[in-house]
Amino acid sequence: MDHFFPGSRVGILLVHGLTGTPTEMLSVAKRLNKYGFTVFCPVLAGHCGTEADLLATGWRDWAASAEQALFRLREHADVVFVGGLSAGAVLSLLLADRQPDLVRGMALYSTTLTWDGWSIPKFRFLSPLLRLPFIGDRYHFVESFPYGIKNEHLRRRIVAKLKSGDTSAAGHTSTPGAILRELWRMVDAVKKRLASIRTPALIVHADNDDIAGLRKNALYMQSRLAGPTELLRLYDSYHMVTVDQERHLVADATARFFLSRLDAGEGADLAAAAKEPVPPPREEAKAERRIANPALAASA
Repeated sequence: MDHFFPGSRVGILLVHGLTGTPTEMLSVAKRLNKYGFTVFCPVLAGHCGTEADLLATGWRDWAASAEQALFRLREHADVVFVGGLSAGAVLSLLLADRQPDLVRGMALYSTTLTWDGWSIPKFRFLSPLLRLPFIGDRYHFVESFPYGIKNEHLRRRIVAKLKSGDTSAAGHTSTPGAILRELWRMVDAVKKRLASIRTPALIVHADNDDIAGLRKNALYMQSRLAGPTELLRLYDSYHMVTVDQERHLVADATARFFLSRLDAGEGADLAAAAKEPVPPPREEAKAERRIANPALAASA
């Protein structure tokens, strides 16, 4: 089910990952709402139901449902930011590309353009074959240890939910080959547009991401985006950074990044709705700031 947290007229859309659920965004969403943001975590088309429901959709359906959610949030917010986890980050890039005048900034968590993390099976070199319908349709990528989570206690809880079969709580335990094929088509479309996307982006990625390695995902994307970027590298998390051990650091960095994109009046509106002010950065957790476009760096 969708989750909506009312606050100021500054809104954030948080998009879950492929075969996931809005639950994976809740910790970050609640913390951002505490700082005054209105936050909406929608269910993507085909998700939180049966595998048949999922297979009835493609990447354009996921993108359309994310865009519809953005318009729904706009009814409650004058300023809109987007964020997403894994494939949700790819969808956030699509939203910024399609709605550049609406999306003020992005938070891209564990962006997955290439599945090259240390937990991915060594036969991943065969993945191009999965693009062929007669092969890919018979394949399922099965979730396996460590399930994107470094925190052992939390991992046990998530695995229990996965094995319960309740897809609305923890998503699917495997990803059909046909859905992977749609993911790659979406990634191909986004890669072609990276150099045209000027929306400011906070890029959050774990150095030890078990699904998507830092170099071919976060650093690749940062070097190609046309707008200003800020990179936050995490050292005590795996892929699911919005639920893992540094989730509060992720939320706080997101709040500061979005706050820096507000004018004085918008900031005052945010503060008036906040239960707590946005905290300053801790010295040991400062983000590495980089400008993706050399021309921007020269003029900074």
